[in-house]
Amino acid sequence: MSDRRTEGAAPDAVLPFLLPTAGVRGRLVRLGTAAHEVLTRHAYEGPVARLLAEMLVLTGGLGSLMKFDGVFTIQTKGDGAVRLMVADLTSAGSLRAYAEVDHDAVARILAREPNPSLPRLCGAGYLAFTVEQKDVTQRYQGIVALEGQSLSDCFLHYFRQSEQLPTAIHVAAQQVEGQWRAAALILQRLPASEHAGDEVLLSEAREEGWRRATILMSTLTDAELLDPALEPGHLLWRLFHEEQLEVQAPRLVAAGCRCSRARIEPVLASMTESEVREMTVDGKITVTCQFCNRAYDFTPEEVAALKR
Repeated sequence: MSDRRTEGAAPDAVLPFLLPTAGVRGRLVRLGTAAHEVLTRHAYEGPVARLLAEMLVLTGGLGSLMKFDGVFTIQTKGDGAVRLMVADLTSAGSLRAYAEVDHDAVARILAREPNPSLPRLCGAGYLAFTVEQKDVTQRYQGIVALEGQSLSDCFLHYFRQSEQLPTAIHVAAQQVEGQWRAAALILQRLPASEHAGDEVLLSEAREEGWRRATILMSTLTDAELLDPALEPGHLLWRLFHEEQLEVQAPRLVAAGCRCSRARIEPVLASMTESEVREMTVDGKITVTCQFCNRAYDFTPEEVAALKR
C-alpha cells in the first residue's frame, strides 16, 4: 500500500481504519481549529486546558466507534479543583466541552506542581459515558470510578470494566505559539464476530495480532501524533502498513454549540416572579452558556411575555 492512498483527511477529522490481519479497528483524531475554539472560550489554566483538550479529542474518537443518532457525552465529576468536565459529540460531527474549575485551588496546586496528575486536579469521582438517541426516551449510560494517573488510564479502566474490549489509547495536546492542537490514536480489538475476514480468527492469532498492533503503536511519539505536517493517512501507513491497513473515509468534526434563545426561553418561562427579580441586574436578565460562554439578554417584560 502506498502513502498516497491514505492521504486526504481534513485537519479537524476522525480517520477510521482497520488492521484486518491483526483483527483490530482504530481511530486517528486530529483537532486544530476545533480544539482552539473550544479551549479559548474560557480562561483555563494551561494544565486544565490540556486535560480538557484530551477529553475533547477522546470524545471525538470514542464517539465515532459507536453507532448513534443523537449525542454522545463524556463527563468526569470529582471532589478536586476541576470539579466537572463535560464533552459531547453529535452524530452530525459537532464537538463542544467545558470545565467547572476552582481557580484558587488550581493556583495552589500549580504553585507546588507545574504538571499535576489527573488525581491532583480532579480528585476522587467518576467517569460517565452517555448516549442519547433521537426519538428514544431511554438513554444508555456507563459509569466507572476515576482511576489512574491520566485521563487515558480512566478510559482504559472503563473499557476493561464495562465493555471488556481490549483497547489502547495514545493522546496528546499542546499549545504552540498560542494555538491549541489535540490528537489521539485509539486501537480496539474487534469482537470475533466483526473481523474483516470470512473466518473467525483463532484465539491465538487474535492475541498475537493485538500484541503486534500495540507494539507498533508504542513507537508513536507525541510530536508525530500532533505534527500538522504529517498527514494522518501517512502517519497510519508508517505505523501499520504491514497489517494490510485499510483507511476509511474521514469524518469531519467542528466546534459547535447547541445553545440558542429558543432553548433558554422555556426555562425562563418556568421561573417564578421572585426568581426573575433575583436574576434581574440593571434591568436585564443575562443567561450565559456554560459551553461557548455566549450571553443571552432578556428584559423582565420579555420573560413575562413568555409566561402568557
